[in-house]
Amino acid sequence: MNLRLIAGKGRHLPLLFTLQILILGASAQGRYTGASGDLVVNGTSTLHDWTMKSVKADCSATFTVNASGQVDGLSALNFSTPAKALKSEHTSMDNNAYKALKTDKNPVITYTMTSVRVTPGNSGSTVALKGKLTIAGATKDEDLVATCKINPDNTITVTGTKAISMQEFQIEAPTFMLGTIKTGNSIVLSFHLTLKKV
Repeated sequence: MNLRLIAGKGRHLPLLFTLQILILGASAQGRYTGASGDLVVNGTSTLHDWTMKSVKADCSATFTVNASGQVDGLSALNFSTPAKALKSEHTSMDNNAYKALKTDKNPVITYTMTSVRVTPGNSGSTVALKGKLTIAGATKDEDLVATCKINPDNTITVTGTKAISMQEFQIEAPTFMLGTIKTGNSIVLSFHLTLKKV
């Protein structure tokens, strides 16, 4: 009796093997890099709110996309932008910001993912990241939440925001007009990146 059961199960092994191949093949992994994108820094001051924007943001990531066309995995992500690529509408403000960011010794702002949790959704996948953020030469562990959406041309758009305390990165808040205008300690980083498959 036991022998017949084992033999009966054995006849289904090719079918099970085929199903495993189909399941594994339902998700495809690929490396994507930044085709276009921007990083915006918003802050406050005793006079008015201010904005600096970089169009030189660079990002590379390795995504897994399921058969439904949703991002369901992320195994690597690296982001960088030159600090001096951040520009406002005022040159004097830019120069004071570069001084505060210590760009002469620390020219690049970077973020490197260390772990991630991906939740697929109909309007895009929610990606909860943990990683290392480096600004002005100081590196801190920072959590980050982003939305990843696959576009009709198979590019992936990654968007999100992150509030940052300048003091945590040992950045002295810039001042203007001989110190009469002071910026607030908190800033908000917003990013919108479109990545294409390599």
